[in-house]
Amino acid sequence: MKLWGLPTLDLAKELLGMKLIHIHEDVITSGYIVETEAYLGPEDRAAHSYNNRRTARTEVMYGEAGTIYTYFIYGMHVCFNIVSGPVNKPEAILIRALQPIEGIEIMKERRASVKNDVQLTNGPGKLSKAMGFTLNDNGKKMNEENIRIEEGIELVPNEIISGPRIGIHYAEEAVHYPYRFWIKNNPYVSR
Repeated sequence: MKLWGLPTLDLAKELLGMKLIHIHEDVITSGYIVETEAYLGPEDRAAHSYNNRRTARTEVMYGEAGTIYTYFIYGMHVCFNIVSGPVNKPEAILIRALQPIEGIEIMKERRASVKNDVQLTNGPGKLSKAMGFTLNDNGKKMNEENIRIEEGIELVPNEIISGPRIGIHYAEEAVHYPYRFWIKNNPYVSR
């Protein structure tokens, strides 16, 4: 499976249906990726690396494709991203939603206030908490340590929908870019 090296928008679609696995303290949680959101680096006002911004937080985005990029939003939620551009082209894909497969009871413990399974992982902060992703995962490489991606469910092109990204009202024209991708009719898609 050769994912890293695909252009970011292609990779964002290719990741749909893939199985994302986290092994933490001998506990396995996993889910099929059902929603992604692409950020195209220096030219994309919504990207953390817009205008080649380099900070301690964004530095990982300038590394190799397949590197994990985690960060806090609203001071309390971790977002899980995969760096997708070539070295020094800071692009990334936010994993927005998962359909849980393994470790569902663990996910429920981690998200104790959730009343139904659909709400376990139907948003970026939710899936990070359910899967046990933290800021300590920042900079790790996919498939080299405890976070893996594997073949999952096969999709046909008409099962993939695209539309504008969510929650980036500050990004001017970039608000309207159709860089969010999801599996049609999947109940775990964020909204």
